Amino acid sequence: MSEILAGDKRAVARAISAVEDSRSGSSALLKELFPHTGKALVVGITGAPGAGKSTLVDRLSAFYRSKNERTGVIAVDPSSPFSGGAILGDRIRMQSMATDPGVFIRSMAARGHLGGLARATADAVAILDAAGYDKVIVETVGVGQDEVDIVKTADVTVVVLVPGMGDDIQAIKAGIMEIGDVFAINKADREGVLRTEKEIEALLSISERPDGWRPPIVKTVATEDKGTAELAANIDLYREFILGRADLYEARRASVARARIVELLRERLLSAALAKGMTEDFLNQAARMVSERKQDPYTVVDQVMSRLGL
Repeated sequence: MSEILAGDKRAVARAISAVEDSRSGSSALLKELFPHTGKALVVGITGAPGAGKSTLVDRLSAFYRSKNERTGVIAVDPSSPFSGGAILGDRIRMQSMATDPGVFIRSMAARGHLGGLARATADAVAILDAAGYDKVIVETVGVGQDEVDIVKTADVTVVVLVPGMGDDIQAIKAGIMEIGDVFAINKADREGVLRTEKEIEALLSISERPDGWRPPIVKTVATEDKGTAELAANIDLYREFILGRADLYEARRASVARARIVELLRERLLSAALAKGMTEDFLNQAARMVSERKQDPYTVVDQVMSRLGL
């Protein structure tokens, strides 16, 4: 643990691999690290595919490094249906920062987890936090429909849209308009940027947030590193705003903690059900019975719950 607290990148990488693979001892390690967390600013970057999130993350990381801040990046990639591993390589998309000793980049496979986040993302964030990284950026898969889980991990959520691709309409359908603390219209050198900005402003005007914050809209061109400083400034503005409202800040942190407890409980109960409530033979036989319509899945689950004494 001392190596992680000292910021050793290899130790951090090994720890993240351990929690991602649910190895024995990973839970005990996270318990030890927990008192050392809560210092990093966790920035969530979400939005539809093709919005240029990876390039924007790369530029944002470079900006933070120019301020001498250590930065961790977790890129949640789509999973291979065969291996379960990440398909896209973070170092391919974020080449300029991959060799920087003050930056830690890690791809994590979503592995079918809804919400655009890998199961172990929150644990990886905690490890980077304990390792002394000032900023931790989490980039989600970008599936468009199930990205709202980012608010359970991030202190500030940035929703990235682009003009001329219908991503703004897609975002409205997905409901991610409600989770944005800052909106970034990337590729703002394209035609239609003003229309997209007006649509976002119209949507924000009819839905007042409980905390009273008015999410700013920042225009960026990540490939040319335009608007990065303004985006970082607005991220800090929201951070300062929420910290200045102690009741709202504590409520948000408590909500995040509650979601994490429920997620861990769900995972542990599922593991117990698979390990103790059923054998592989039982599961295969039950699956066959259900597929042949000889038994319903609800009865099967009731049987497993009964075996667990629940």
